[in-house]
Amino acid sequence: MDEKIKKIMAYETVALDDERGELVLIDQTKLPGAFELLSLRRQEDIHRAIYRLQVRGAPAIGVAAAIGLYIAALDIDADDFEGFYAKFKAARDYLASARPTAVNLFWALDRMERVALGSRGETVARIRELLHDEAVRIRDEDVWVCRSIGEYGLSLIKDGDGILTHCNAGQLATVKYGTALAPIHLGREKGYNFRVFTDETRPLLQGARLSALEMQADGVDATVICDNMASQVMKNGWVQAVFVGCDRVAANGDSCNKIGTSGVAILAKYYGVPFYVCAPTSTIDMTMPCGEDIPIEERPPEEVTEMWYRERMAPLGVKVYNPAFDFADNELITAIVTEYGIASPPYAETLKKIFAEKEKFA
Repeated sequence: MDEKIKKIMAYETVALDDERGELVLIDQTKLPGAFELLSLRRQEDIHRAIYRLQVRGAPAIGVAAAIGLYIAALDIDADDFEGFYAKFKAARDYLASARPTAVNLFWALDRMERVALGSRGETVARIRELLHDEAVRIRDEDVWVCRSIGEYGLSLIKDGDGILTHCNAGQLATVKYGTALAPIHLGREKGYNFRVFTDETRPLLQGARLSALEMQADGVDATVICDNMASQVMKNGWVQAVFVGCDRVAANGDSCNKIGTSGVAILAKYYGVPFYVCAPTSTIDMTMPCGEDIPIEERPPEEVTEMWYRERMAPLGVKVYNPAFDFADNELITAIVTEYGIASPPYAETLKKIFAEKEKFA
């Protein structure tokens, strides 16, 4: 294994190179076979990196978008606010078009836009400074949020537990620690030993490629399983908890995550295994009443028929349905773990309490 891959936990997934004015990313499409850092300046390249999943995971996408929009501001040639803002808004809308489901993308871009709009009357140079500070703030908040989620999540499990996870909601999906994998990484810091089962997570295999890599790099006992093996692993009594991340949580607690999550939630309910969703409050969309209202991204058919195969594995011309996400109904979710506490059913009430708690720190 590449020495850099062995030490991958020492790298931030998303970073700003202030000296060069570039967004720096770990290219996740190359993992686990090769470690490659991307240094991006052009908006087309940053948009492409988000769309092509070179950066992925809702929190990491949000941080990348914030830094990307700041970098766009560096290249805007304008002397007054109106001229600056017109080009800034165009850059914001362009980055927003990269992916439709992950609410953190829009949350981060909206925060950056509010800073710009609140700076009317300032010089363009000063507006750029304020945008820089906001992008760094979003990055720093992500590290704190993930560690806090990890601490709350760790309170739900004990040393030696078996944990199943779907997709990758670890450090590679954030700046550091992750969301669903944060309790495991923090547990390792405290000397806990978990047995982790990582679903492959077809068709893009984020569990097999990324979660398994993180676990291995952190010295965690990890086992990759095909998505259709989760039932047997639970039936064997090897799983004491399921932890997943999410790309958007609706106001009623319905939680949208990588395709296949709803099936895992149904299995966990059947076998009596607690099913926990780890969600930064930035991922909770209180304007979205329920899961059916969340827009679901559909990805190219080639991801199913060709991406991981030496030769095409499905007949030419066959139809392909490739939704990137589904959602777990709130009734299947044991608890939603946030940076401000743990929400339990009924979520329509307890999520409001979480945001009330957040307001105390605003």
